[in-house]
Amino acid sequence: MFGEALERVIDACNANIRTNDGDYVGEDGLLYCGQCHTRKQTEIMLFGEVRRPMCLCSCEQERLEREKQEQKKRELEEKIKRYRKIGFPRSDMYKWTFENDDKSNEELTEAMKRYVNHFPELLREGKGLLLHGSVGTGKTYAACEVANALINKGYPVLVTNFSRITNTVQGMFEGRQEYIDSLNDFALLVLDDLGAERESSYMQEMVYTIIDSRYRAGLPMIVTTNISIEQIKKTDNMERMRIYDRILERCFPIDVSGSSKRRRIVRNNYESMKEILGL
Repeated sequence: MFGEALERVIDACNANIRTNDGDYVGEDGLLYCGQCHTRKQTEIMLFGEVRRPMCLCSCEQERLEREKQEQKKRELEEKIKRYRKIGFPRSDMYKWTFENDDKSNEELTEAMKRYVNHFPELLREGKGLLLHGSVGTGKTYAACEVANALINKGYPVLVTNFSRITNTVQGMFEGRQEYIDSLNDFALLVLDDLGAERESSYMQEMVYTIIDSRYRAGLPMIVTTNISIEQIKKTDNMERMRIYDRILERCFPIDVSGSSKRRRIVRNNYESMKEILGL
């Protein structure tokens, strides 16, 4: 039985390894590659009989390794493309990257890069970020920089907000809990614009459920909000308090201050159009 299996392996080697022009037989009687001059044939003793099965020469091994690496690269590129499509609510966010950063807040950008660089350990520890500050200062852009960089490394990331999640859940007849649990399939969950959702008890309970699920799974999240850290720490609303406590326990707060990124974009677009129109 064992001998038959070995015979099949030898036959497969002899059938699959091709000979090329320039290959030659060496002084030892074995076949050599005409390009790299390494063996394409080896000698073994099988049940008292000398056998000379074909084997891979060095350049053929290198070729196969290149093909293997190219295949892995293609698979990674496809996975990244798929992750990016799933991970962002809008395609323009694909370009919200470190490379396209306008460097208006270099300290924040460097902090985001460090988060990405240390993500393997932060993922294990379930540590995330709370980006808080006034409207238009680049909190969502910074979170998306992290998301894009991690997706490029092969991590599944989802950028969403509480209203979008709630609308999805409300539109389902069944499997609501399964959907919420599926959010934990992502290595990082970016929850944008905390506080913009409706203030109903149902909505606050939904926000807590999402964050608590992530908390209990020990997985990191990045939360962005226009609510100041002082308001977060001093709230007397019990529903919000338990939400904020969960967030602060796992998310390091970063004050994202500075001039409005959105206003700068509007101003630049205005000046560009003036120049185009000759006004």
